[in-house]
Amino acid sequence: MLARKLPRSTSQLSSLTRSFITTSSCRDHRTPALGDVSPGGAEAYNAKQKEFRDKLEAAKKRKEQADRQLLPPDTQQAESPDPSSIPAEQASTALGSLSIASTGEARQAETEASTSSRKKGPLSNLIYGTPEGRQMDKEMERSFSEVLARGKYVHSIVFHQVKPDKVDEYVELVGKWYPKMANMQENRVNLVGSWRTEVGDADTFVHIWEYQRYTGYHASLHSIQHHPEFPEFDHHLKKLIDTKKVSLMQEFSFWPTTPPRKLGGVFELRSYTLHPGNLLEWETHWRKGLKARRQVMEGVGAWFVQIGDLNTVHHLWQFADLEERKLKREQSWGVEGWADTVHKTVPLIQSMKSSVLVPMPWSPVG
Repeated sequence: MLARKLPRSTSQLSSLTRSFITTSSCRDHRTPALGDVSPGGAEAYNAKQKEFRDKLEAAKKRKEQADRQLLPPDTQQAESPDPSSIPAEQASTALGSLSIASTGEARQAETEASTSSRKKGPLSNLIYGTPEGRQMDKEMERSFSEVLARGKYVHSIVFHQVKPDKVDEYVELVGKWYPKMANMQENRVNLVGSWRTEVGDADTFVHIWEYQRYTGYHASLHSIQHHPEFPEFDHHLKKLIDTKKVSLMQEFSFWPTTPPRKLGGVFELRSYTLHPGNLLEWETHWRKGLKARRQVMEGVGAWFVQIGDLNTVHHLWQFADLEERKLKREQSWGVEGWADTVHKTVPLIQSMKSSVLVPMPWSPVG
């Protein structure tokens, strides 16, 4: 992953942004398990969660203030970005983007240029000349732009089905190699996290990586595979796994991937296969649903697959323990807007899957 170029006035935010050096090698090669999570740890987890969220909020406020100071005085009053884009824009610095998100002015200019070039001819004038047509066009453009607003950030999700008698050996091998690759700036890649499946496809390890565009993904693969130690690692890895599955994804603009944090507890990866053609509708409903869910639950990220298992969406959540997961999910039904989200998204789903994960020692998000 490329390091973010921040103005000097926002240098104090660096501790909340993802950088190359976000992982530590695995010194203890004993494989983590669900039994390592202490039951009844909700109080400590909630304290860490509150501290993490407070830091993010403080970072966003500092960035807003720094951005205002960088703007010329005569433009500060004029700037009025689309309110629906504010959460993703403001969170970009604190939520692990590879670069500062484009300003509202730049995005507005792009929209106007695209709109003016498209709206030509009598038919277009007839449709877009009416208030209803202009509103419809505005909604269509807003929805599509927001789904793809963070399209410059590509994530890969890698599933390794490890041979049961090779799990500890796998942890030792990958626990050294992955942090090493993530910490090498020339590889231009960021490790979001690594987890082991405890409930679901047991002994399946899940890894999520972040790149800048597909060019960054290609450049990262090229750099890593030309590392002098890669052939030995790859040869060893193939002896430890039965299968390897990779999909390339983009994160939803309304749910940017979290920066590194250590809250502890367990994770749940929920994977949905949607009926073809329903991704935009899913995004629209979940944009509202996340606001409700986030009042009681801690999300890590949400992604939709672009290459691999198409029509697939992955949501990753974090809880203090399984009992807290149950309680938080029950509390969601009491939050306004959540029941409506479920009602409208269930018909869009073809199949769904849930897995309980535990973080690996080197995982930046754990």
